[in-house]
Amino acid sequence: MIEMVLSLIEKGFAYSNNNHVYFEVKKFKDYGKLSNKKLEDLIAGSRIEVSDNKKNSEDFVLWKPSSSEEPSWDSPWGKGRPGWHLECSAMSKKFLGNEFDIHGGGIDLIFPHHENEIAQSRCANDTKVFANYWVHNAFITMSNEKMAKSQRNILKIRDFHDKVSGQVLRLALMSAHYKQPLDWNDKLISDCENTLNKWYNIESGTHNLDQVSEDVLKPLFDDLNTPGYIANLHKLYDEAIKGGDNDKNLFISACKFVGLLNETKEQWLNFKKSKISINEKEIELKINERNQARLNKDYKEADRIRDELLDKGILIEDKDGRTLWKLK
Repeated sequence: MIEMVLSLIEKGFAYSNNNHVYFEVKKFKDYGKLSNKKLEDLIAGSRIEVSDNKKNSEDFVLWKPSSSEEPSWDSPWGKGRPGWHLECSAMSKKFLGNEFDIHGGGIDLIFPHHENEIAQSRCANDTKVFANYWVHNAFITMSNEKMAKSQRNILKIRDFHDKVSGQVLRLALMSAHYKQPLDWNDKLISDCENTLNKWYNIESGTHNLDQVSEDVLKPLFDDLNTPGYIANLHKLYDEAIKGGDNDKNLFISACKFVGLLNETKEQWLNFKKSKISINEKEIELKINERNQARLNKDYKEADRIRDELLDKGILIEDKDGRTLWKLK
């Protein structure tokens, strides 16, 4: 990071003042191209750090002094620490090179973080490109409320690790285009789990994987349109249940292409069984209670028991005078 700052100063893109180092934004003519906005519009719509150490209000910090309570490192400008944009440019240069293919992040990072990252990287590395493709995802909401620490509704992957299959999470995340908001709720998880239950009925034994055709992949070529690809998977499934082994191979190959159906049916069912919070004896007792409630015409109680079993992952079905159950 220090080497990058020294390079930017030497090339005239940065300046030091009072133990601070700033990038002079006006020196980089392509500033604002990522967000497709003019510099003055970006400045007007954002919070700009005001400092007497700057030449211009829009200049951003590359290095700054640290207080006694903050982390610090020795530098040509005294003890201090890097600006938060600089570390990303240094890491990408070290591990990916001066140019690389895909850079991702949330839509809230386009400005100022990614604009600043582009500016300092291109100027330090003498390149016309920093990343070839930018992928900015929209926010995830929970029951239509934005996830935020202040709302105490932050969800972490580890919260689901022992409760929900990773494939369910994958399908849920792909259900919305990455540029569109995704509302995270119990129905989404349940729907995705039910879809995979259905799809896993196709999976039986070893299949010869086929190359996925460009026609099936077409939505992914259109800015990673994952909902469109999932719609194609549903069509392939419909063809697979009517057709022969070739149609099944095509369907399973297309699923595996995006990391779905990557377990055997037995592994999938075993994971589900391990999460069931009720044993077979308890299930049979509940079914008997429900049948007695129905004989007593207490349909409200019968429905309550059915819903209780459903909450525990057990789906019951009345058929030919018997009540059958299976994993949801």
